[in-house]
Amino acid sequence: MTEEQLLKNLSVPEGRIDAVLDTDTYNEADDQFALAYMLGCGEKVSLKAVYAAPFFNEKSSSPKDGMLKSYDEIMSILELADRTELSGSVFRGAEEYLADEKTPSASDASRDLAARARLYSPERPLYVVAIAALTNIASALIAAPEIAENIVVVWLGGNAYHSGRDCREFNMEQDIAAARVLFSSGVPVVQLPCAGVVTQFAISEQEFRYWLGGKNKVCDFLVDNVMRAQRDWDGMPWSRIIWDVTAAAWLMNDGGRFMDSALLPCRMPGYDLKYSPAADGKLIRYVRYIDRDALFRDLVNKLLKYGN
Repeated sequence: MTEEQLLKNLSVPEGRIDAVLDTDTYNEADDQFALAYMLGCGEKVSLKAVYAAPFFNEKSSSPKDGMLKSYDEIMSILELADRTELSGSVFRGAEEYLADEKTPSASDASRDLAARARLYSPERPLYVVAIAALTNIASALIAAPEIAENIVVVWLGGNAYHSGRDCREFNMEQDIAAARVLFSSGVPVVQLPCAGVVTQFAISEQEFRYWLGGKNKVCDFLVDNVMRAQRDWDGMPWSRIIWDVTAAAWLMNDGGRFMDSALLPCRMPGYDLKYSPAADGKLIRYVRYIDRDALFRDLVNKLLKYGN
């Protein structure tokens, strides 16, 4: 890929594009918003496939269990959104994280991504919105490194360079090996750091209830899910960060209407959970500011469409 093409692919895409979504949907209350939002962005994004990603925390008994629960959650969202025609394009992902940086954790998701990406080119890339550990994507890149020029990965992961938290972030530290594969692969990468950047996209209980509560079945599911996640609320005001919507919103960021970014040299995540300068000095697109109100308005507008 030429430098000119790389820089173009690191810019907000023009026109309607093809995309896939890689998501640990059952992990928290925000992936569901991201999937519903992407489904509502049909004027700009043609969603071709959805991949269930592994995760392991208090909501799963293993990475495999997290992936399978996410697969079921994806199917539930598609049914709620009356988009079951996409059910055949939902793929189960890896059952384990990468054992090392050379061995894929093969799955239906990684095989589909490898095969699908071969249909694209640097001039017409496939956009991969990644809102989970990078296991599925890294596995596809290990098995088929030639696809690196045919995709653009928009990843919510890691923390802001200025945050002092380095790589101590759920998506990053679940599979550091996969993150290292991505950043060394030559893939054009857009990184949305969590602490210090995406933390700006917080929504209060009152806003959830006022703008989305009782509007349609998709909105009701999303709001109820957030309320369940906040069940230990102690009567004081609270807000919740809807992290994953921001990665999908990058594709809609024409004119910088939702976020500000810069081209910066890649920083490689280490197994010590610290960043270090990448040896090749490759540029990535680094998001550094979220216009919370502009993005929230667009999210509301997209979700209200499900009632029409």
